[in-house]
Amino acid sequence: MPRTGRVVLPNFPHHVVQRGHNRQVVFATADDFEHYLSDLRELKDSFGVSVYAYCLMTNHVHLLLVPSDTPSSLGQLMKALAARMTRYRNRLEGRSGTLWESRYKSSLVQSDTYLLACTRYIELNPVRAHIVSRAEDYPWSSYRLRVEESAKNNWLDHDPCFNALGTTELARRNRYKEFLEQVAPKGEVELIRSALQRGQLTGSSRFVEEIEHITGLRIIGRGQGRPSKKNQAN
Repeated sequence: MPRTGRVVLPNFPHHVVQRGHNRQVVFATADDFEHYLSDLRELKDSFGVSVYAYCLMTNHVHLLLVPSDTPSSLGQLMKALAARMTRYRNRLEGRSGTLWESRYKSSLVQSDTYLLACTRYIELNPVRAHIVSRAEDYPWSSYRLRVEESAKNNWLDHDPCFNALGTTELARRNRYKEFLEQVAPKGEVELIRSALQRGQLTGSSRFVEEIEHITGLRIIGRGQGRPSKKNQAN
């Protein structure tokens, strides 16, 4: 069966996951995590890709990325990140060979409806995996940068939905903390997970229609509607 082609558009957020080859361990020590994050921080600027959220797990990574005017910058960033981490681990272990699956997965995200939902999904990944009980207890996600670090130390690119949460940095952080603690609407987690696994769009039917109009492509697997308004952070 032929692979599903990716839909990558400039200036749109994309939820990206890359896994270790055969789900092997990619990050074995704190140094491994720090090495990848250092590369991400450097390369995002080199390729002109914004980073809205991330979470590094033992054998895979979740990233929320926005390519600039050049859609190919997303793939270039992921290729460079994978290559650097592979060389680093191979050098440490005195080995050669692949570290990652050959193809990362990505899903174009509807900003006004699902962007903060995807951020929450990514930053709660360690909680769902029962590694920690609270998002702030996990050091390898963007949550601490978002809500604890000063603006001087925070290298995340703030998305418009996060900025709309309040008129001050403190107000935005507090509102986001409240949003993270809310129970996600029924089906939200499964919709995000399914869209990513199938390479489909994370959004409503109307969003799918808009992307079809932009790309001239027929997008299969339409979304399941909007999350409940009472659970929206904005």
